[in-house]
Amino acid sequence: MLRVLEQHYGIDCPVQVQIEEAIPPHCGLGSGTQIALAAAAAVCALAGRTVSLPELANGLQRGARSGVGCGVFESGGFVVDGGRGQAQAAPPVISRLPFPEKWRVVLLFDRQITGLHGEQEAAAFRNLPRFPERQAEHLARLVLMKLLPALAETNLREFGSALTELQQTIGDHFAPAQGGRYASGRVERALKHLAAHGAAAHGQSSWGPTGFAIFEGQQEAEAAVRQLAQDRDGDLAYPESIQIVRGCNHGMRLQPAFLSAGRAVAL
Repeated sequence: MLRVLEQHYGIDCPVQVQIEEAIPPHCGLGSGTQIALAAAAAVCALAGRTVSLPELANGLQRGARSGVGCGVFESGGFVVDGGRGQAQAAPPVISRLPFPEKWRVVLLFDRQITGLHGEQEAAAFRNLPRFPERQAEHLARLVLMKLLPALAETNLREFGSALTELQQTIGDHFAPAQGGRYASGRVERALKHLAAHGAAAHGQSSWGPTGFAIFEGQQEAEAAVRQLAQDRDGDLAYPESIQIVRGCNHGMRLQPAFLSAGRAVAL
């Protein structure tokens, strides 16, 4: 990242980058894009240079297939991109809505495997069959006419129904590359359990193996996770790491701090 900033934008200042916390890599949560853009934005601020986010993303080769990572870094919320066209830049964000504050997302991690990335991911896209046009039309209508309106109205049942259908359809298309609708059998079993205990939506994040399930609120999510823990009773056929999280409705925040010596630090 530092080399790119120097070569593309002439930013060459003495910096030390310390990453205190990071999203786990290759688990389907976009950690590569988030950490690259975060570090680059901090260095640009310290150097007193303004570089637009699309420019940074393009220079760092982020957003090659999806504009969602760049979109949520910039604004947070629930983001839809317009798909990859002929342009070399990241696909444009065409919709951004706030994610309801009350809703909770249960994340299921399988630490034993990683999602497809790098050359394996590129090969998977090359080898997968062309997505059926009629099916793509159906999913586009599902997003526009059901998923987004339901989100705007905070109608979790309608939103969940649309999102789950979309996830299952895409998962079946990716099955030849990832070994099934889900990359992790352990995550798949846990998702079925959560769906039976009140999850309004469930699916896999990107290439996984991380799975997600969405609930009406904190209590509902905690109750379902407790039930999952009781039923598995140490069964290794379930994921060993589970988190309950909320949506983030703001983009990146740059916080300058000053050490006693007067040197600036970007957080």
